[in-house]
Amino acid sequence: MEITHFGHSCVLVELDGTRILFDPGTMSHGFEGLTGLDAILITHQHPDHCDVGRLPNLVGENPQAIRIADPQTAAQLNSDDVAGEWTAALAGGQVGVGAVTARFTGGRHAVIHPEIPVVDNVAYVLGTATAPGRFMHPGDSFYIPFEQIDVLALPSAAPWMKLSESVDYLRAMAPRVAVPIHQAVLSDAGTGVHYARLQEMKDPGTEFVVLGEESATQV
Repeated sequence: MEITHFGHSCVLVELDGTRILFDPGTMSHGFEGLTGLDAILITHQHPDHCDVGRLPNLVGENPQAIRIADPQTAAQLNSDDVAGEWTAALAGGQVGVGAVTARFTGGRHAVIHPEIPVVDNVAYVLGTATAPGRFMHPGDSFYIPFEQIDVLALPSAAPWMKLSESVDYLRAMAPRVAVPIHQAVLSDAGTGVHYARLQEMKDPGTEFVVLGEESATQV
């Protein structure tokens, strides 16, 4: 598997010849010129995960890509006619993308504040016939599936979390590899602090891999 980080929560996963892009949002960069995508998956409606201004060009460059989003976001994109037709990812469902199966789980965004409405949030699990839990993107949640995940995209900082919660989530998931995402809300110094704590406090069996900017990393 190769993963390319385009900042914040936007990652490109290349698995068994299949190219799947997650969460092209306003805090991400460099995804605009991508071509040859097999799927575009969006976890939830917040702009840092779904940039409606850049989506039309991205879809225009990848008209063949399957387009999946959480139910609320899919409804909004379809009603506003943003970048073609989007399919709602209902928890418990799945879709085949080339040699990969993308399964939909989770369902709700983490609570930011009791006065802020909680929106839909889909956690996506990618797998193959022989390895069902190869990769998971939880969006803005600490959802734990009832299976072992090989590579986890780990939320590392957000208005809805404390660093200790990210550490506990990483330990509970215990993936083979964890790659930090959702870091754009931090300064460079803050990113270093968060990454250092996660590296120090992870389970010994987990490898913590910081992805390079816009360059593919094999994990």
